[in-house]
Amino acid sequence: MANHKSAIKRARQNEIRRVRNKAVRTRIKKLTKNLRASAGQAGAEDTAAVLNRAKSVIDKAAKKRVIHKNTAARKVSRLSRLANNAAS
Repeated sequence: MANHKSAIKRARQNEIRRVRNKAVRTRIKKLTKNLRASAGQAGAEDTAAVLNRAKSVIDKAAKKRVIHKNTAARKVSRLSRLANNAAS
């Protein structure tokens, strides 16, 4: 454990951020899973709505620097391609 006052505060801040970032990453995974399930079903019209929600959450995570911007772009690209292939 940290010994200095500033190091103790930094450890406390890091723990709070870690929990917050974990929640964001979990939400991304959940929406990705929902989109893949929706795209897998024949005749699912709500795929576009799930895709828009997933894009929004991924972009916000990149904006907050929870994930890297290129990682966010890659995830959005792959999910968009999946949704487009399911629609056609």
